[in-house]
Amino acid sequence: QVQLVESGGGLAQAGGSLRLSCTASGVTFGRYDMAWFRQAPGKDREFVAAVSWSDGNAHYADFVKGRFTISREDAKNTVNLQMNSLKPEDTALYYCAATRVFLGTTPSDFAPWGRGIQVTVSS
Repeated sequence: QVQLVESGGGLAQAGGSLRLSCTASGVTFGRYDMAWFRQAPGKDREFVAAVSWSDGNAHYADFVKGRFTISREDAKNTVNLQMNSLKPEDTALYYCAATRVFLGTTPSDFAPWGRGIQVTVSS
């Protein structure tokens, strides 16, 4: 059974940093493109970043470019999201997700999903 588990969330001040990790089990991690999404209360789930398994290429939403970095450690079945220069509007539940081939940022193109982890940024 495929399982994705997020860790590393919590509370940060504006301008601060947090590092999220997502560890996969029950799946050949190295053959999946991995992504992070987020969902704030009352808003739709939105794409944050993705990283390809084949060439390590990364894709970012415009609102995190230059601030967030996605990386993967295939030997540890882990994908990380380093979040710097955090803003209060980054407050959301962050989800890890997988897809066989990254074709776009639509949430329905991704499965499985983690359960999410809360990130709160205070002003």
